[in-house]
Amino acid sequence: MSHTHTPPTSTPPGPQAPSAPDTPAASALDGIRVLDLSRVLAGPWCTQTLADLGADVIKVERPGSGDDTRGWGPPFLPDAQGHDSAEAAYYLGANRNKRSITCDLAHPEGQALVRDLARHCQVVVENFKVGDMARYGLDHASLSAINPALVYCSITGFGQTGPYAERAGYDYAIQGMGGLMSVTGERDDLPGGGPQKVGVAVADLFTGLYATVAIQAALRHAERTGEGQHIDMALLDTQVAMLANLGANYLVRGQVDGKVPGRAGNAHVNIVPYQVFETAPDASGQAQHLILAVGNDGQFAKFCAVAGHPEWASDARFRHNADRVRHRDILVPLLTAVMATRPKADWLGALEAAKVPCGPINNLAEVFADPQVRERAMVDTWSHPLNPTLSLVASPLKLSQTPVCHRYPPPLLGQHTLEVLTQVLGYPPERITQLQASGALGDATLIPR
Repeated sequence: MSHTHTPPTSTPPGPQAPSAPDTPAASALDGIRVLDLSRVLAGPWCTQTLADLGADVIKVERPGSGDDTRGWGPPFLPDAQGHDSAEAAYYLGANRNKRSITCDLAHPEGQALVRDLARHCQVVVENFKVGDMARYGLDHASLSAINPALVYCSITGFGQTGPYAERAGYDYAIQGMGGLMSVTGERDDLPGGGPQKVGVAVADLFTGLYATVAIQAALRHAERTGEGQHIDMALLDTQVAMLANLGANYLVRGQVDGKVPGRAGNAHVNIVPYQVFETAPDASGQAQHLILAVGNDGQFAKFCAVAGHPEWASDARFRHNADRVRHRDILVPLLTAVMATRPKADWLGALEAAKVPCGPINNLAEVFADPQVRERAMVDTWSHPLNPTLSLVASPLKLSQTPVCHRYPPPLLGQHTLEVLTQVLGYPPERITQLQASGALGDATLIPR
Protein backbone atom coordinates (compact mmCIF):
# COMPACT_ATOMS: atom_id res chain seq x y z
CA MET A 1 0.00 0.00 0.00
CA SER A 2 1.70 3.19 -1.15
CA HIS A 3 0.84 6.79 -0.42
CA THR A 4 0.30 9.22 -3.26
CA HIS A 5 1.30 12.83 -2.72
CA THR A 6 0.79 15.98 -4.69
CA PRO A 7 3.87 18.10 -5.45
CA PRO A 8 5.20 20.21 -2.61
CA THR A 9 4.65 23.92 -2.62
CA SER A 10 7.93 25.35 -3.89
CA THR A 11 9.23 28.08 -6.15
CA PRO A 12 9.92 26.96 -9.72
CA PRO A 13 12.20 28.97 -12.01
CA GLY A 14 10.57 32.31 -12.70
CA PRO A 15 9.32 35.34 -10.79
CA GLN A 16 6.73 33.51 -8.65
CA ALA A 17 6.56 34.49 -4.99
CA PRO A 18 8.34 32.14 -2.58
CA SER A 19 6.25 29.77 -0.53
CA ALA A 20 6.77 28.04 2.80
CA PRO A 21 8.07 24.46 2.85
CA ASP A 22 5.29 21.89 2.99
CA THR A 23 5.99 20.65 6.53
CA PRO A 24 3.11 19.65 8.84
CA ALA A 25 2.91 21.77 11.98
CA ALA A 26 2.79 18.62 14.11
CA SER A 27 6.17 17.34 12.90
CA ALA A 28 8.57 16.38 15.69
CA LEU A 29 11.36 18.68 14.49
CA ASP A 30 9.16 21.55 13.37
CA GLY A 31 11.10 24.80 13.88
CA ILE A 32 14.51 23.18 13.40
CA ARG A 33 16.41 24.39 10.34
CA VAL A 34 19.37 22.37 9.04
CA LEU A 35 22.09 23.72 6.76
CA ASP A 36 23.16 20.68 4.78
CA LEU A 37 26.65 21.08 3.28
CA SER A 38 27.06 17.34 2.75
CA ARG A 39 26.90 15.19 -0.35
CA VAL A 40 26.85 11.54 -1.49
CA LEU A 41 25.43 9.33 1.30
CA ALA A 42 26.38 9.47 5.01
CA GLY A 43 25.56 13.18 5.41
CA PRO A 44 22.52 13.21 3.12
CA TRP A 45 21.14 10.10 4.86
CA CYS A 46 21.39 11.93 8.19
CA THR A 47 19.74 15.10 6.89
CA GLN A 48 17.04 13.15 5.05
CA THR A 49 16.08 11.50 8.35
CA LEU A 50 15.99 14.89 10.07
CA ALA A 51 13.85 16.20 7.20
CA ASP A 52 11.50 13.20 7.50
CA LEU A 53 10.97 14.26 11.11
CA GLY A 54 10.00 17.76 10.04
CA ALA A 55 13.24 19.76 10.02
CA ASP A 56 13.60 22.36 7.25
CA VAL A 57 16.72 21.09 5.46
CA ILE A 58 18.45 23.50 3.10
CA LYS A 59 20.73 21.48 0.85
CA VAL A 60 23.63 23.55 -0.47
CA GLU A 61 24.87 22.14 -3.78
CA ARG A 62 27.79 22.85 -6.05
CA PRO A 63 26.78 25.12 -8.95
CA GLY A 64 26.62 23.33 -12.27
CA SER A 65 26.78 19.74 -11.04
CA GLY A 66 25.22 19.57 -7.57
CA ASP A 67 25.47 16.54 -5.32
CA ASP A 68 27.72 13.93 -6.95
CA THR A 69 24.93 11.35 -6.79
CA ARG A 70 22.70 13.31 -9.18
CA GLY A 71 24.86 11.75 -11.91
CA TRP A 72 25.42 8.31 -10.36
CA GLY A 73 23.43 6.27 -12.84
CA PRO A 74 21.98 4.50 -14.61
CA PRO A 75 19.31 3.98 -13.55
CA PHE A 76 17.90 7.46 -14.04
CA LEU A 77 14.34 8.59 -13.41
CA PRO A 78 12.34 8.17 -16.64
CA ASP A 79 10.24 11.16 -17.67
CA ALA A 80 6.58 10.94 -18.64
CA GLN A 81 7.62 9.76 -22.13
CA GLY A 82 9.87 7.04 -20.71
CA HIS A 83 13.16 8.77 -21.56
CA ASP A 84 15.96 9.06 -19.03
CA SER A 85 16.04 12.35 -17.14
CA ALA A 86 19.15 13.75 -15.46
CA GLU A 87 18.06 12.54 -11.99
CA ALA A 88 19.78 9.36 -10.81
CA ALA A 89 17.82 6.97 -8.61
CA TYR A 90 20.72 7.10 -6.14
CA TYR A 91 20.22 10.84 -5.58
CA LEU A 92 16.45 10.48 -5.32
CA GLY A 93 16.81 7.82 -2.62
CA ALA A 94 18.73 10.04 -0.19
CA ASN A 95 17.38 13.57 -0.60
CA ARG A 96 13.63 13.70 -0.06
CA ASN A 97 12.06 16.56 1.93
CA LYS A 98 14.91 19.01 1.26
CA ARG A 99 15.21 22.42 -0.39
CA SER A 100 18.07 22.88 -2.87
CA ILE A 101 20.15 26.01 -3.32
CA THR A 102 23.36 26.50 -5.26
CA CYS A 103 26.37 28.19 -3.73
CA ASP A 104 30.08 28.15 -4.53
CA LEU A 105 31.84 27.61 -1.18
CA ALA A 106 35.18 28.59 -2.71
CA HIS A 107 33.79 32.03 -3.61
CA PRO A 108 34.03 34.76 -0.93
CA GLU A 109 30.43 35.80 -1.56
CA GLY A 110 29.36 32.17 -1.30
CA GLN A 111 31.13 31.84 2.03
CA ALA A 112 29.42 34.99 3.28
CA LEU A 113 26.06 33.56 2.19
CA VAL A 114 26.68 30.34 4.17
CA ARG A 115 27.64 32.36 7.24
CA ASP A 116 24.39 34.31 6.92
CA LEU A 117 22.43 31.07 6.67
CA ALA A 118 24.22 29.65 9.72
CA ARG A 119 22.82 32.53 11.79
CA HIS A 120 19.32 31.28 10.96
CA CYS A 121 19.94 27.55 11.45
CA GLN A 122 20.13 25.30 14.49
CA VAL A 123 22.19 22.59 12.77
CA VAL A 124 25.01 22.39 10.21
CA VAL A 125 26.04 19.08 8.65
CA GLU A 126 29.18 18.82 6.51
CA ASN A 127 31.37 16.01 5.22
CA PHE A 128 34.37 17.81 3.77
CA LYS A 129 37.93 16.68 4.38
CA VAL A 130 39.47 17.72 7.68
CA GLY A 131 40.65 21.33 7.38
CA ASP A 132 38.66 22.26 4.26
CA MET A 133 35.93 24.14 6.10
CA ALA A 134 38.49 26.11 8.13
CA ARG A 135 40.07 27.31 4.86
CA TYR A 136 36.67 28.68 3.87
CA GLY A 137 35.97 30.20 7.28
CA LEU A 138 33.03 27.80 7.66
CA ASP A 139 34.39 25.48 10.34
CA HIS A 140 32.80 24.94 13.74
CA ALA A 141 34.87 27.61 15.47
CA SER A 142 33.99 30.24 12.86
CA LEU A 143 30.25 29.53 12.70
CA SER A 144 29.77 29.00 16.43
CA ALA A 145 31.30 32.43 16.97
CA ILE A 146 28.29 33.94 15.18
CA ASN A 147 25.74 31.39 16.47
CA PRO A 148 26.80 29.97 19.87
CA ALA A 149 23.85 27.55 20.04
CA LEU A 150 24.72 25.97 16.69
CA VAL A 151 24.98 22.16 16.53
CA TYR A 152 27.74 21.48 14.00
CA CYS A 153 28.18 17.90 12.76
CA SER A 154 31.29 16.89 10.80
CA ILE A 155 31.22 13.51 9.05
CA THR A 156 34.51 12.11 7.78
CA GLY A 157 36.08 8.74 7.15
CA PHE A 158 38.38 8.77 10.15
CA GLY A 159 37.39 11.68 12.37
CA GLN A 160 39.01 15.00 13.21
CA THR A 161 41.95 13.44 15.11
CA GLY A 162 44.34 10.52 14.76
CA PRO A 163 46.99 9.42 12.25
CA TYR A 164 44.39 8.85 9.49
CA ALA A 165 42.45 12.08 10.00
CA GLU A 166 43.52 13.65 6.70
CA ARG A 167 42.80 10.55 4.63
CA ALA A 168 39.68 10.28 2.49
CA GLY A 169 37.47 7.50 3.82
CA TYR A 170 34.99 5.66 1.62
CA ASP A 171 32.41 3.07 2.62
CA TYR A 172 34.07 0.18 0.77
CA ALA A 173 37.45 0.86 2.37
CA ILE A 174 35.85 1.34 5.79
CA GLN A 175 34.02 -2.00 5.53
CA GLY A 176 37.44 -3.55 5.00
CA MET A 177 39.40 -1.56 7.58
CA GLY A 178 36.65 -1.77 10.19
CA GLY A 179 36.54 -5.57 10.17
CA LEU A 180 33.15 -6.04 8.51
CA MET A 181 34.52 -7.78 5.42
CA SER A 182 36.55 -10.14 7.58
CA VAL A 183 33.31 -11.55 9.00
CA THR A 184 31.17 -11.27 5.85
CA GLY A 185 31.28 -13.96 3.17
CA GLU A 186 31.71 -17.70 2.97
CA ARG A 187 34.36 -19.56 4.92
CA ASP A 188 37.68 -19.81 3.12
CA ASP A 189 37.54 -23.62 3.17
CA LEU A 190 34.22 -23.72 1.28
CA PRO A 191 33.41 -22.93 -2.36
CA GLY A 192 33.05 -19.20 -2.87
CA GLY A 193 35.03 -18.47 0.26
CA GLY A 194 36.63 -15.09 0.83
CA PRO A 195 35.76 -11.63 2.07
CA GLN A 196 32.66 -9.82 0.81
CA LYS A 197 31.38 -6.32 1.23
CA VAL A 198 27.75 -5.84 2.19
CA GLY A 199 25.42 -5.17 -0.75
CA VAL A 200 24.57 -1.62 0.39
CA ALA A 201 26.91 1.04 1.81
CA VAL A 202 26.22 0.21 5.44
CA ALA A 203 29.18 2.13 6.90
CA ASP A 204 27.77 5.30 5.36
CA LEU A 205 24.22 4.47 6.44
CA PHE A 206 25.22 3.52 10.00
CA THR A 207 27.15 6.77 10.30
CA GLY A 208 24.24 8.81 8.97
CA LEU A 209 21.90 7.28 11.54
CA TYR A 210 24.35 7.71 14.43
CA ALA A 211 24.81 11.33 13.34
CA THR A 212 21.03 11.82 13.45
CA VAL A 213 20.93 10.51 17.02
CA ALA A 214 23.87 12.71 18.08
CA ILE A 215 22.34 15.82 16.51
CA GLN A 216 19.05 15.35 18.33
CA ALA A 217 20.88 14.84 21.63
CA ALA A 218 22.93 17.99 20.99
CA LEU A 219 19.77 19.95 20.15
CA ARG A 220 18.31 18.89 23.49
CA HIS A 221 21.43 20.16 25.24
CA ALA A 222 21.30 23.43 23.29
CA GLU A 223 17.65 23.94 24.25
CA ARG A 224 18.51 23.56 27.94
CA THR A 225 21.76 25.56 27.99
CA GLY A 226 21.94 27.72 24.86
CA GLU A 227 25.25 25.99 24.14
CA GLY A 228 25.93 24.32 20.80
CA GLN A 229 28.66 21.78 20.18
CA HIS A 230 30.79 20.06 17.57
CA ILE A 231 29.87 16.47 16.69
CA ASP A 232 32.81 14.51 15.29
CA MET A 233 31.39 11.51 13.37
CA ALA A 234 33.75 9.03 11.71
CA LEU A 235 32.80 6.14 9.44
CA LEU A 236 35.56 3.97 10.93
CA ASP A 237 34.39 4.65 14.50
CA THR A 238 30.85 3.72 13.55
CA GLN A 239 31.87 0.57 11.71
CA VAL A 240 33.92 -0.60 14.70
CA ALA A 241 30.93 0.05 16.97
CA MET A 242 28.68 -1.94 14.62
CA LEU A 243 30.80 -5.07 15.02
CA ALA A 244 28.41 -5.54 17.96
CA ASN A 245 28.47 -9.07 19.36
CA LEU A 246 31.47 -10.07 17.23
CA GLY A 247 33.50 -7.20 18.64
CA ALA A 248 32.44 -8.25 22.12
CA ASN A 249 33.31 -11.89 21.36
CA TYR A 250 36.86 -10.90 20.50
CA LEU A 251 37.42 -8.41 23.33
CA VAL A 252 35.86 -10.57 26.05
CA ARG A 253 37.48 -13.88 25.13
CA GLY A 254 39.04 -13.95 21.67
CA GLN A 255 42.06 -11.80 22.47
CA VAL A 256 42.73 -13.98 25.52
CA ASP A 257 42.42 -17.26 23.61
CA GLY A 258 43.98 -15.93 20.43
CA LYS A 259 40.79 -16.63 18.48
CA VAL A 260 39.81 -13.97 15.95
CA PRO A 261 36.20 -14.15 14.64
CA GLY A 262 36.11 -14.97 10.95
CA ARG A 263 33.67 -15.51 8.15
CA ALA A 264 30.87 -17.98 8.75
CA GLY A 265 28.92 -17.62 5.52
CA ASN A 266 25.21 -17.55 6.28
CA ALA A 267 25.64 -19.17 9.69
CA HIS A 268 25.60 -17.42 13.08
CA VAL A 269 28.73 -17.67 15.20
CA ASN A 270 26.82 -17.82 18.52
CA ILE A 271 23.55 -19.61 17.66
CA VAL A 272 22.77 -22.98 15.98
CA PRO A 273 20.74 -23.59 13.87
CA TYR A 274 20.63 -20.03 12.59
CA GLN A 275 21.45 -20.04 8.88
CA VAL A 276 20.30 -20.67 5.31
CA PHE A 277 19.26 -24.17 4.27
CA GLU A 278 18.45 -25.53 0.82
CA THR A 279 15.05 -27.16 0.52
CA ALA A 280 13.63 -29.46 -2.14
CA PRO A 281 13.57 -27.75 -5.56
CA ASP A 282 10.43 -26.11 -6.90
CA ALA A 283 8.26 -27.56 -9.65
CA SER A 284 10.62 -26.25 -12.34
CA GLY A 285 13.63 -27.83 -10.68
CA GLN A 286 15.07 -24.55 -9.40
CA ALA A 287 16.93 -24.68 -6.12
CA GLN A 288 15.06 -23.10 -3.20
CA HIS A 289 16.34 -21.80 0.12
CA LEU A 290 14.99 -20.54 3.42
CA ILE A 291 16.37 -19.03 6.59
CA LEU A 292 16.00 -21.04 9.80
CA ALA A 293 16.57 -18.80 12.84
CA VAL A 294 16.21 -20.88 15.98
CA GLY A 295 16.94 -18.56 18.89
CA ASN A 296 16.38 -20.77 21.96
CA ASP A 297 16.03 -24.37 23.11
CA GLY A 298 12.23 -24.30 23.08
CA GLN A 299 12.20 -23.25 19.44
CA PHE A 300 14.68 -26.02 18.65
CA ALA A 301 12.38 -28.61 20.20
CA LYS A 302 9.48 -27.30 18.11
CA PHE A 303 11.62 -27.46 14.97
CA CYS A 304 12.62 -31.04 15.72
CA ALA A 305 8.95 -32.02 16.04
CA VAL A 306 8.12 -30.40 12.67
CA ALA A 307 11.15 -32.12 11.10
CA GLY A 308 10.04 -35.51 12.37
CA HIS A 309 13.06 -35.94 14.64
CA PRO A 310 11.92 -35.14 18.21
CA GLU A 311 14.84 -37.19 19.52
CA TRP A 312 17.29 -34.47 18.51
CA ALA A 313 15.86 -32.14 21.13
CA SER A 314 16.80 -34.55 23.93
CA ASP A 315 20.18 -35.55 22.50
CA ALA A 316 22.87 -34.39 24.95
CA ARG A 317 24.88 -33.01 22.03
CA PHE A 318 22.04 -30.74 20.90
CA ARG A 319 19.86 -30.10 23.97
CA HIS A 320 21.11 -26.57 24.68
CA ASN A 321 22.36 -23.88 22.33
CA ALA A 322 25.90 -24.04 23.73
CA ASP A 323 25.87 -27.79 22.97
CA ARG A 324 24.64 -27.16 19.45
CA VAL A 325 27.33 -24.55 18.81
CA ARG A 326 30.02 -26.96 20.04
CA HIS A 327 28.61 -29.79 17.89
CA ARG A 328 27.72 -27.64 14.88
CA ASP A 329 29.68 -29.87 12.49
CA ILE A 330 27.55 -32.88 13.52
CA LEU A 331 24.13 -31.20 13.70
CA VAL A 332 24.20 -29.05 10.56
CA PRO A 333 24.67 -32.00 8.13
CA LEU A 334 21.70 -33.73 9.77
CA LEU A 335 19.58 -30.61 9.30
CA THR A 336 20.81 -30.14 5.73
CA ALA A 337 19.66 -33.64 4.82
CA VAL A 338 16.19 -33.29 6.35
CA MET A 339 15.59 -29.79 4.95
CA ALA A 340 16.17 -31.12 1.43
CA THR A 341 13.24 -33.53 1.73
CA ARG A 342 10.42 -30.96 1.55
CA PRO A 343 9.66 -27.89 -0.60
CA LYS A 344 10.24 -24.41 0.77
CA ALA A 345 6.53 -23.56 0.96
CA ASP A 346 5.82 -26.67 3.02
CA TRP A 347 8.60 -25.86 5.47
CA LEU A 348 7.58 -22.22 5.81
CA GLY A 349 3.94 -23.09 6.47
CA ALA A 350 4.75 -25.78 9.03
CA LEU A 351 7.45 -23.80 10.83
CA GLU A 352 5.39 -20.61 11.00
CA ALA A 353 2.45 -22.60 12.41
CA ALA A 354 4.78 -24.00 15.08
CA LYS A 355 6.14 -20.50 15.79
CA VAL A 356 9.66 -21.39 14.73
CA PRO A 357 11.38 -18.29 13.27
CA CYS A 358 12.03 -18.72 9.57
CA GLY A 359 11.71 -16.79 6.35
CA PRO A 360 12.25 -16.72 2.59
CA ILE A 361 15.12 -14.99 0.80
CA ASN A 362 13.37 -12.41 -1.36
CA ASN A 363 14.73 -10.51 -4.31
CA LEU A 364 13.77 -6.83 -4.54
CA ALA A 365 10.74 -7.50 -6.73
CA GLU A 366 9.47 -9.91 -4.09
CA VAL A 367 10.27 -7.45 -1.30
CA PHE A 368 8.12 -4.69 -2.76
CA ALA A 369 5.31 -7.13 -3.62
CA ASP A 370 5.26 -8.56 -0.09
CA PRO A 371 1.88 -7.90 1.58
CA GLN A 372 3.53 -6.91 4.87
CA VAL A 373 5.78 -4.35 3.14
CA ARG A 374 2.77 -2.98 1.30
CA GLU A 375 0.61 -2.82 4.42
CA ARG A 376 3.40 -0.96 6.26
CA ALA A 377 3.41 1.71 3.50
CA MET A 378 7.12 1.32 2.79
CA VAL A 379 6.72 2.80 -0.70
CA ASP A 380 5.71 6.38 -1.35
CA THR A 381 4.48 7.64 -4.72
CA TRP A 382 4.54 11.26 -5.83
CA SER A 383 3.36 13.27 -8.79
CA HIS A 384 6.83 14.49 -9.72
CA PRO A 385 7.42 17.24 -12.33
CA LEU A 386 9.44 14.78 -14.45
CA ASN A 387 7.33 11.70 -13.82
CA PRO A 388 3.73 11.58 -12.53
CA THR A 389 4.31 8.31 -10.66
CA LEU A 390 7.67 8.51 -8.92
CA SER A 391 7.94 5.73 -6.32
CA LEU A 392 10.65 5.57 -3.66
CA VAL A 393 11.25 3.73 -0.41
CA ALA A 394 9.51 5.54 2.44
CA SER A 395 10.84 6.35 5.89
CA PRO A 396 10.42 3.49 8.39
CA LEU A 397 9.79 5.98 11.20
CA LYS A 398 6.22 5.67 12.46
CA LEU A 399 5.31 8.14 15.22
CA SER A 400 1.72 8.23 16.44
CA GLN A 401 1.51 11.96 17.28
CA THR A 402 4.16 13.51 15.01
CA PRO A 403 4.11 11.48 11.78
CA VAL A 404 6.91 11.86 9.28
CA CYS A 405 6.42 14.01 6.21
CA HIS A 406 7.34 12.95 2.70
CA ARG A 407 8.12 15.38 -0.13
CA TYR A 408 9.96 14.38 -3.27
CA PRO A 409 13.63 15.37 -3.65
CA PRO A 410 14.17 18.77 -5.34
CA PRO A 411 14.25 17.90 -9.05
CA LEU A 412 16.02 21.09 -10.11
CA LEU A 413 19.50 21.97 -8.94
CA GLY A 414 19.15 25.21 -6.98
CA GLN A 415 15.35 25.10 -7.27
CA HIS A 416 14.80 26.86 -3.95
CA THR A 417 17.60 29.43 -4.08
CA LEU A 418 15.32 32.44 -4.51
CA GLU A 419 12.92 31.07 -1.91
CA VAL A 420 15.64 30.66 0.73
CA LEU A 421 17.35 33.99 0.02
CA THR A 422 14.11 35.90 0.35
CA GLN A 423 12.21 33.86 2.92
CA VAL A 424 14.98 32.81 5.30
CA LEU A 425 17.49 35.64 4.87
CA GLY A 426 15.19 38.45 3.82
CA TYR A 427 17.54 39.54 1.04
CA PRO A 428 16.18 42.40 -1.09
CA PRO A 429 16.21 42.08 -4.90
CA GLU A 430 19.35 44.21 -5.27
CA ARG A 431 21.33 41.89 -2.98
CA ILE A 432 20.18 38.86 -4.95
CA THR A 433 21.12 40.56 -8.20
CA GLN A 434 24.57 41.34 -6.78
CA LEU A 435 25.04 37.70 -5.77
CA GLN A 436 24.02 36.55 -9.22
CA ALA A 437 26.48 38.88 -10.85
CA SER A 438 29.32 37.75 -8.59
CA GLY A 439 29.01 34.14 -9.75
CA ALA A 440 28.63 32.82 -6.20
CA LEU A 441 25.30 31.19 -7.06
CA GLY A 442 26.37 29.55 -10.29
CA ASP A 443 23.63 29.21 -12.92
CA ALA A 444 21.65 32.44 -12.62
CA THR A 445 18.89 31.20 -14.94
CA LEU A 446 17.10 29.65 -11.97
CA ILE A 447 16.86 33.02 -10.23
CA PRO A 448 15.01 35.91 -11.90
CA ARG A 449 16.79 39.23 -11.96
